[in-house]
Amino acid sequence: MKQEQLKQPVKLGSKSTDIDTLLEGYRLCAQTEGKSPKTFEIARTAITSLRDFFLANGMSDDVIRIGPTEIRAYISHLQQVKAYEVHPFSGPLDRGVTVHTINTYMRSIRAFWSWLVREEFILSSPFDKVRIPKPPQKITPTFTGNQLESILRSIDTSTGNGFRDLTIILILLDSGIRASELVNLTTTDVNLDDGIITVFGKGYKYRAVPIGSKVQRTIWKYLLRHRPEPANPLCSNLFLSGSGYPLTVNTLEAIVERRCMKAGIEGVRCSPHTFRHTCAISYLRNGGDVFALQRILGHETLDMVRSYVNVAMYDLQAMHQRYSPVDNLKLTSGNRTSPLHKSHTNTERVYSGGWDSRGRH
Repeated sequence: MKQEQLKQPVKLGSKSTDIDTLLEGYRLCAQTEGKSPKTFEIARTAITSLRDFFLANGMSDDVIRIGPTEIRAYISHLQQVKAYEVHPFSGPLDRGVTVHTINTYMRSIRAFWSWLVREEFILSSPFDKVRIPKPPQKITPTFTGNQLESILRSIDTSTGNGFRDLTIILILLDSGIRASELVNLTTTDVNLDDGIITVFGKGYKYRAVPIGSKVQRTIWKYLLRHRPEPANPLCSNLFLSGSGYPLTVNTLEAIVERRCMKAGIEGVRCSPHTFRHTCAISYLRNGGDVFALQRILGHETLDMVRSYVNVAMYDLQAMHQRYSPVDNLKLTSGNRTSPLHKSHTNTERVYSGGWDSRGRH
């Protein structure tokens, strides 16, 4: 009898198609597919917020009864609500929810509805007819060459912690790996002969990330002279505290912030992730391939890499305005026979509508 009940299709409009019930199934599916707990937690927060909005406004949280109109009502709600208005530990701010936050919420909710369609709880997704608000292009400030030099020069490499911090910063800058990926590196993940580090990244996936010769030599010296004795003999983490315990993400963030503060860095966020952005932009500036960069950074799509390309192009335009070959020509202003002057004069005729009766200049 129990097996027969399991084979029965889901009854439309029943308790089994409310958001809470299906969210638990979504969690189990995400877990079996190897999605990271953090990714699901973001989705859970967004979907729960959607459910709370429906219930607070006397609307159904049954996915069968949720269509484009209800989704648009929720988007409108997010566009009007104060940031952190319903946060359990923080009071509301004097600003609204950012477009980036709304976009993140709605993409998570859209993924949930796509899963509902795949699992045949619903026939179609309301997002087939709903457009998610796009966030404005955000240019994340990166470290300049002078700032990087200041950071590196301010580190006292004669101490164990100092040389460790130098090695950490060089790896972050050269490989672009995430903070969580760096603290989880083990000594066996480092192949100095081939110049490769094996990274355990998002989605429980491994990837091989290349490192340059200078970083290889620095890691070798760190392992040879400066890596502390592990507090636990079984610990193989590459980077350890002075007392021999593995670094955490919070500790790594504190190290980067402290090193930037000592170097007097201002105008840029002092975090491991800024080194990731700096790595990507520098790689493209130096002529790197976008597809190779995608693999190095561990992105599944080119969407994030495109934003780096846009920043690099913005940077190139700014540099061209400063170093333009033509703008920097030393031409005599009184030379009316200059080819540049003639070209400029002809251009003015074109834009002033200088056409004769036969359609010629």
